[in-house]
Amino acid sequence: MQLFKKRLSTAAALVLVVVGILIGTQIQNVFSSDNIYEQLEKFKDVLSLADKYYVDNVDTQKLVDAAIKGMLGQLDPHSVYIPAKELKQINEDFRGSFDGIGIEYDVVKDTLLVVSPIAGGPSQLVGIQAGDKIVAIDGKSAIGITREEVMKKLRGPKGTKVTVTVVRAGVDKPLNFEIIRDKIPLYSVTTAFMVNKDVGYIYLNRFAETTNKEIENALSKLKSEGMKELILDLRDNPGGLLNEAVGVASEFIPAGKTIVYTKGRIPEADETLVSNGGNYTKLPLIILVDGGTASAAEIVSGATQDLDRGLIVGETTFGKGLVQRQFILNDGSAVRITIARYYTPSGRLIQRPYGKESNWKNYFLGAEKIDSSEKSGSNLTHTLESDSGRPVFRTVSGRKVYGGGGITPDYIVKMADIPSFIYQFQIKSVFIQYVDSHFSQSQDELRKKYITSERFNDEYQVNSNDLNNLFNQATKLGITVKRAEYEKNIKYVSTLLKAQIARNIWGNNGWYRVILGVDNQFQKALTLFPEAERIAGLNVPAQH
Repeated sequence: MQLFKKRLSTAAALVLVVVGILIGTQIQNVFSSDNIYEQLEKFKDVLSLADKYYVDNVDTQKLVDAAIKGMLGQLDPHSVYIPAKELKQINEDFRGSFDGIGIEYDVVKDTLLVVSPIAGGPSQLVGIQAGDKIVAIDGKSAIGITREEVMKKLRGPKGTKVTVTVVRAGVDKPLNFEIIRDKIPLYSVTTAFMVNKDVGYIYLNRFAETTNKEIENALSKLKSEGMKELILDLRDNPGGLLNEAVGVASEFIPAGKTIVYTKGRIPEADETLVSNGGNYTKLPLIILVDGGTASAAEIVSGATQDLDRGLIVGETTFGKGLVQRQFILNDGSAVRITIARYYTPSGRLIQRPYGKESNWKNYFLGAEKIDSSEKSGSNLTHTLESDSGRPVFRTVSGRKVYGGGGITPDYIVKMADIPSFIYQFQIKSVFIQYVDSHFSQSQDELRKKYITSERFNDEYQVNSNDLNNLFNQATKLGITVKRAEYEKNIKYVSTLLKAQIARNIWGNNGWYRVILGVDNQFQKALTLFPEAERIAGLNVPAQH
């Protein structure tokens, strides 16, 4: 899911389009009012009185933290207070790396299961494999470990050592691995591969410090493999850094074109960010979006739509159009305060109405309500929006688009309903457990037989015995599902099982290559490149 010098950015305080969907808050004039010092004295008096007279001992830090949260709670849903302990984790997410051993994991039946070692990380280098069960850490049992404890015990400063004891299918005795912790990348690009000989696919999960560079590398790789068209998947991308969003958009938008501009109460908050231009400004482009697409992801989508650069497909985005600035406080905590609103090139404010604090729960659920009212179909002239009261804007070609409620796609495709029992399968890790039990010992054999995830996807078939055994396993785990309903959705179940097998062998590329086969939004997008080219003016005959 790109470095631009910005007037508001400093080493200590980045201007963020915050990872969408944190609880938080719109700055008002209280900070510039004449009686601010009077109000501070009032607060100090109340704190002192509570500390002196309250019936029990008072934790003043806890009271101050609560007061800050309450104060910001009067502003907007995206101005937030971040305690020092949480700030470290959040900063790691934005930096795009942390120190640790480098595994994707799950806790299944009180056992720490390695879902996949991170490519190039220290765990992979010493031989940790998908399906390994970590039963001890530094000689102490890891059975019954929680996810929080996993992070505490396996993360640590670069260069430090940790020994993990692993139980592996097909190996009689436990294996001990001494792992030297290192910088572990947190990738923004979850996967990038060629869907067919012409179409490339990139799934971008967020906008962090390394995102633009990752996109550049992914695009270069796909181009070398013959990419002539691209599907950029921004579904469930909550956003991130504003400058990274501008960098990603610049890959596809010609130099000098406005990508986004911001306006705030103070002059320093106003700026216009334009494209630097990239190597893919003539590449046919489709962007997939949904209700989880927010903030920075909406900047990329909104600019693409306003400039008629590509086709937006899927469901209406979240609608988060506020810009926050982060301020570090003296105890290592921080506040993020909304300093501006951002606008797409046509002048659209993407921010949805959020009302008062009491309605913010509804605000965060609002994207789902918008999506539920949408009707699938071509929406190139945006006649499918049900709310005609929203302000109208125009793309560069004159197409009507609406502001004040996220980005509504040019082609609305509702995600197909997922059988309810599938969620229970996922919650109880049914697929992960089954693949771990039945395929751990055959991974090398499958890898040698099919060689690539593409060939595996084309040729491998899940057999009926595995599907019957999977149903029986789910029943033993207490999941109630009628056999008739299971059989009705057998294709979907089979695809998820196949995808999990592929993931254990080929990682995210294996998973997505299989799962996109039952993704109706993606499948529809594959058919829409002629329209995407037409909108972008890429199929117009050259003039002589």
